[in-house]
Amino acid sequence: MEKIKMTTPLVEMDGDEMTRILWQMIKDELLLPFIDLKTEYYDLGLKYRNETNDQVTVDSANATLKYGVAVKCATITPNAARMTEYDLKEMWKSPNGTIRAILNGTVFRTPIIVKGIEPYVKNWKKPITIARHAYGDIYLNTEAQVGKGKAELVFTDENGNETRQLIHEFDEDGGIIQGVHNCNKSIEDFAKACFNYALDQKKDLWFGAKDTISKKYDHKFKDIFNDIYEKDYKEKFEEAGIEYFYTLIDDIVARIMKSNGGMIWACKNYDGDVMSDMVSSAFGSLAMMTSVLVNPDGIYEYEAAHGTVQRHYYKHLKGEETSTNSVATIFAWTGALRKRGELDELPELVRFANKLERATIATIESGKMTKDLALITKLEETVTLDSLGFIKEIRKNLEDLL
Repeated sequence: MEKIKMTTPLVEMDGDEMTRILWQMIKDELLLPFIDLKTEYYDLGLKYRNETNDQVTVDSANATLKYGVAVKCATITPNAARMTEYDLKEMWKSPNGTIRAILNGTVFRTPIIVKGIEPYVKNWKKPITIARHAYGDIYLNTEAQVGKGKAELVFTDENGNETRQLIHEFDEDGGIIQGVHNCNKSIEDFAKACFNYALDQKKDLWFGAKDTISKKYDHKFKDIFNDIYEKDYKEKFEEAGIEYFYTLIDDIVARIMKSNGGMIWACKNYDGDVMSDMVSSAFGSLAMMTSVLVNPDGIYEYEAAHGTVQRHYYKHLKGEETSTNSVATIFAWTGALRKRGELDELPELVRFANKLERATIATIESGKMTKDLALITKLEETVTLDSLGFIKEIRKNLEDLL
């Protein structure tokens, strides 16, 4: 068959470790044979980020603003061990945090549901979408280890006037301090994105923070959400027959665990990071979660919600067989290709993305899957495939659909 043509490039952000290996397998087996793939490529592998002083991450985000759609592989956020392993110049910040700050978007993450993979929370019948604020908090923090002394929170206004608040007086043992921030405009954009997405999906929206303890920071989130809802969205929600409510995040967690699912759960940045892993794992696997960053101007960045699968990568380097689940990474590509096709009015590209998703789900539901799913499936007859073997089985199903 003739390859499907593209008119505008996707921004392609390559990544690290085992997901980088899967990235190339997916391209070779599932994309390049069928699509005249156009991408503007950025290597966000930790080695190259270090060589460019992380400028490549900034460049990839700006390219996303230019082209409107990006697809991203999982990347390493370095810790002390990575400093030594990769001989880093410094402990570079989270690339996801950098990209999200530049794009000023909201991350929506939803489990991929397949027959035979049952949620660990037995009453969950419908997918739970996590809406994660994608700016600020600890991802743009300033922190330090300190000795004996006094730590203060200092703010200097536009006229040069200072206000000071005592954080803590440290004794000889010292300690650690951290400064985090957020911006009213970013919180407003987060709220609007959540309300709009809820209306589009016709799903209830739940939002939780900890305003009883964080009486300024978290309370600001609560107030902004409430003000925007009352002013611009209350009537629309009532007409759509859906609900918005705010409560403490610990109460949200309790409600979520007892629910049937089906709602959108809005979370602050770090809360969303943690809770999306909890939700995806409870639905079956970290590798079965879609993730898309949407900014207020309609810019989209698709990625897998999981990490770089370090343990499998070390096995791969030793020449050992791995059975690594590539579903979320495949769905990152299909999401980006579908959106590119929608924006460029390329129905063939949209249909291809839909068929690749159908082929992926059909492969699992036929009993052919990676080890992580084989360990939890309710299907009686299964075949456990290695990383490439699973992708090749998906290709067979895709060719049948095409």
